[in-house]
Amino acid sequence: MSAATQACAPSGATWDGINWAKVHRHVRGLQTRMVKASQAGRHNKVKALQWLLTHSFSGRALAVKRVTENQGRNTPGVDKVTWKTPAAKAGLFASSASESFYSEEEWKTEAARHPVHD
Repeated sequence: MSAATQACAPSGATWDGINWAKVHRHVRGLQTRMVKASQAGRHNKVKALQWLLTHSFSGRALAVKRVTENQGRNTPGVDKVTWKTPAAKAGLFASSASESFYSEEEWKTEAARHPVHD
């Protein structure tokens, strides 16, 4: 198993092992709270929720998924790289976990909290 695959495999879980329905619900809930706070004029609350969304496991995992699984997924960006395999996607997520984001251990913990329930 490669290092990228291990980064998202806390007990057999992989990139495909994330419960995407739960991730979508969490992101949608945060977005709903942002809209309600904005409508109520609570701009500091909106700012706090934006920070939470951009730093949450769900927000970042869904962002990586949207970039790697959309219609333009085969078009490389400025770095001339495309991510096609689940291991590569996990590696992208893990590499985005620098400084202010998750360490590898935190990624494993968060990935374990979002398992697929069959």
